[in-house]
Amino acid sequence: MKAKKFFLESEGGKRSKEDSTFHILPVPYEKTVSYGTGTKNGPAAIINASQQLESYDGISIPLEYGIFTHRPVDCKGRDVNVLNKIEQAAASIFSMKKIPVILGGEHTVSYGSIIAAKKFFKDMGVVHFDAHADLRDEYEGSKFSHACVMRRVHENGIPIIQIGTRSFSIEEKNYRDQHKEIICYNAPDIYKDKKFTIEFPDNFPENIYISVDVDAFDPSVIPHTGTPVPGGLLWYDFFTFINSIPMNKKIISFDIVELAPAGNSSVSNFSAAQLAYNLMGIITRRF
Repeated sequence: MKAKKFFLESEGGKRSKEDSTFHILPVPYEKTVSYGTGTKNGPAAIINASQQLESYDGISIPLEYGIFTHRPVDCKGRDVNVLNKIEQAAASIFSMKKIPVILGGEHTVSYGSIIAAKKFFKDMGVVHFDAHADLRDEYEGSKFSHACVMRRVHENGIPIIQIGTRSFSIEEKNYRDQHKEIICYNAPDIYKDKKFTIEFPDNFPENIYISVDVDAFDPSVIPHTGTPVPGGLLWYDFFTFINSIPMNKKIISFDIVELAPAGNSSVSNFSAAQLAYNLMGIITRRF
């Protein structure tokens, strides 16, 4: 049987751009991974696994709002050129008043789509789920390494809330200490205090971009990622955090990055696909 190229095409068929609220943008970019490899295969693996999802997510049917899948972004060339392509593709989706769903690829890809969101919405903030802070100024000679993405985001004046972090350098700790406006929910504190809700400061923007590095989850949930750090978030705890986002805030886009599929297991692929679909459900129930 020919491989399906649309997210959840098995249930919803192929929808048009105009008739779809959610626009899947696959970005198979992988140039700066520093441990495990394979993130360039993540987008296709998520789309393939989505064919096994149920259209009913347990509460509602997000598929009824339409899901369109774009061709993968061409990731050949210099990092700045690829990021510009991602930004342009995401901006095109925003201009249609649709919701981009970015599937990576390494975490660097988020920079392009976050900058597009910033230019379109002006006032927006990022809720960032990750095992790592990604606040290094450069890593292995690159300022656009996956380990630097949130540093570049912060330098663009975009507020950030980090959730699930548990592995970061002294440079990143110092940067956080110097920039108290970066709000941090480190995984050890989350489970010590048993606190799974986000407290937004009064000045945090109304428009929210969610960035999910799958290593935010404990490896017992999603084991196949470049750096599976123990002690991460559990499945329902993640969604408790998401559901704590106040209803007066608008989730404008999200990404799922750093899945590194394993040929002998589909557990992480399916979990990432379910994650994407559940997030769509949460967004539609806020309309």
